[in-house]
Amino acid sequence: MQVAHAVGDVLVVGGGVTGCGAALDAATRGLSVALVEKRDFAAGTSSRSSKLIHGGLRYLERLDLGLVREALHERRLLVEKLAPHMVHPTPFLLPLQHGLRDRLYMGSGLLLYDTLAGRRPAMPRHRHLSHAACLRAVPSLRDDALTGGIRYHDAQVDDARFSVMLARTAMDEGAVCAPAVDVVGFLHEGDRVAGVRARDLEAGDEFEVRARTVVNATGVWTTHMERLAGVESPLVVRPSKGVHVVVPKARIDSEYALIVPTEKSVLFVLPWGDQWIIGTTDTDWQFGLDHPSATRTDIQYLLDHVNAVLADPLTFDDIIAVYVGLRPLLGGGEDETAKVSREHAVRRSAPGLVSVAGGKYTTYRLMARDAIDAAVADLAFTVDATRTADTPLLGAVGAAGAEERLRSHPAAALLGPGHLRHLVRRYGALATTVLDLVAAEPHLAAPLPGAERYVSAEAAYAALHESALHI
Repeated sequence: MQVAHAVGDVLVVGGGVTGCGAALDAATRGLSVALVEKRDFAAGTSSRSSKLIHGGLRYLERLDLGLVREALHERRLLVEKLAPHMVHPTPFLLPLQHGLRDRLYMGSGLLLYDTLAGRRPAMPRHRHLSHAACLRAVPSLRDDALTGGIRYHDAQVDDARFSVMLARTAMDEGAVCAPAVDVVGFLHEGDRVAGVRARDLEAGDEFEVRARTVVNATGVWTTHMERLAGVESPLVVRPSKGVHVVVPKARIDSEYALIVPTEKSVLFVLPWGDQWIIGTTDTDWQFGLDHPSATRTDIQYLLDHVNAVLADPLTFDDIIAVYVGLRPLLGGGEDETAKVSREHAVRRSAPGLVSVAGGKYTTYRLMARDAIDAAVADLAFTVDATRTADTPLLGAVGAAGAEERLRSHPAAALLGPGHLRHLVRRYGALATTVLDLVAAEPHLAAPLPGAERYVSAEAAYAALHESALHI
């Protein structure tokens, strides 16, 4: 195990989007970095989100203007520079139900949303649509469910893939990132945290990883990890359950994603390959953190609200998958989780230990930056400022035009329809390496059984280049 016994500058615990982002941030500052993750990278919340990179339109109602502004800034960075091959602008339709009142109220909100995005927005500004135009674009809408609508843009991302590419990029910058390593205890030198005791979940061995400072980026496990470190008053993280259901693409005829206001929040209907993702819920979760589950009530809530605007209602029989994630919200107040702020917090929980929690997927880079800023304040030498705003993820450089260039690759003709575009959207310029595997072993061009969007070479690539331990 490469991380065993190493004495480094920074040890990150947690391989979700924030932890992988922290490892990248530290590595690009020239620090020696290790990251350990109990399961696979992004195995928890970071693979179970709504898969959106967005400012958070609903946060405008709470006047969280700073949060929305910084999220829209991050959205632009991701779309234009950091991961343009993975973060894709997507048009949304916001149906209006109450005529002029809704059009003025919602239109004002979207005007503010566009304004907060800055003078150089990464995507088109909002546009008002008539009732007839909405039905032409979304034939599945009920005629009486809207009086018109507003089209605006946000972005989508493969959340798990993005997190893995953060880890890959961190490793390319010199970080050591190890999945299947569980932290079972902390090392101390006096009152200072000096590393962790860890268990290799594949081999069963226990070993020490020493570091000058430890970053706890474990999401909903933050409180547990601080208690394990002996912190007397741990940061209180409140798990909020988000349930999504998946239905076949054929069940909803729409050119746009949909955003449907509810009495508590909003509901998204999101295109995802040959499927639609519908979500999400926002309720307290007080059970085990490893395997959150949906109830029939959760699923009925989603169906009831989406069916309020659909001409052909969805049923339980239409659902082909359900997934559940836990948001690591800050605080243990009495408010409904939907009302709890999505701001993040970074604190020095003990000498040598920094914890980061809260926040939202879109602002992972800012959370990572703030965590490493706090961590390096604990070091006895000067460290450079963050560089991640100018560090594209692996595959981003050269991704523009990659699909056209790769058509001349010897293996391109072996792929099925749409597979070349799929590879470029997942790997960017690195798709060449996947095609090289197909050229060497043509049977790897076959689609994966049960997941025909993917080709077999991707499984081989994951084992060879992305720390996959099991297929």
